[in-house]
Amino acid sequence: MKQVLKVMLAGMIMFFSTATKAQETKKAKVLFVLTSHNKLGNTGKPTGFWIEEFATPYYYFTDKGIDVVVVTPKGGQAPIDPKSNEPSFQTASTKRYFKDEATQKVLANTKKISQVKESDFDAVFYPGGHGPMWDLATDKNSIKLIQTFYNNDKPVAFVCHGPAALVNVKDKTGNYLVNGKKITSFCNTEEDAVQLSKIVPFPLESKLKERGAVYVKGADWSSFAIEDGNLITGQNPQSSELVAEKLFNRINND
Repeated sequence: MKQVLKVMLAGMIMFFSTATKAQETKKAKVLFVLTSHNKLGNTGKPTGFWIEEFATPYYYFTDKGIDVVVVTPKGGQAPIDPKSNEPSFQTASTKRYFKDEATQKVLANTKKISQVKESDFDAVFYPGGHGPMWDLATDKNSIKLIQTFYNNDKPVAFVCHGPAALVNVKDKTGNYLVNGKKITSFCNTEEDAVQLSKIVPFPLESKLKERGAVYVKGADWSSFAIEDGNLITGQNPQSSELVAEKLFNRINND
């Protein structure tokens, strides 16, 4: 009888030890949502996502051992705004990306938003660039994804024009999700400065205010990000690392 009890006890110890180790080694997973849109209105010029706003957060997370999955509305190659790779906009992370064949393959073979589910991830992050103004603002799969993350008490983060994906998202009561919440984004004066205010389908700052957001901002082109509950938003490309930091801290503290 004693021998049987010893075997049972040993088995229980092994089971709980294995379960504990599996829990300890489980990696956090973050979903990145990028635009599929590559045309800058009727200008004939290309657009897409801003590479800095992807590369800096992507390496911030992956360097810390966090798994990142990238999706787009259409799947396949995510379009990089070529302007974001001009010499004056390059950073250490963008230079790293263009030497990193593995990550380039990730962006060449994105899944569709419809192919992933919230339950597989700890958080979702939306880089900007002007592309999201045209597709992610109205994409039904993206809207549902944000609602699901938010309703399951998981952080949702956006930077620059990424908050365009929020403008048509509603909460459980039917009100706009941003209503009454502190939000930032690429601001109207920054849009004026890049001379695209008359090109974009709507002024993002104004649209967020129209939806009831308590819009806040820092100085133009400064790093500025704000949290309101599970909503994390950053103002511009300079804010991409700060948003990543806030999202990382939220994942670790939950």
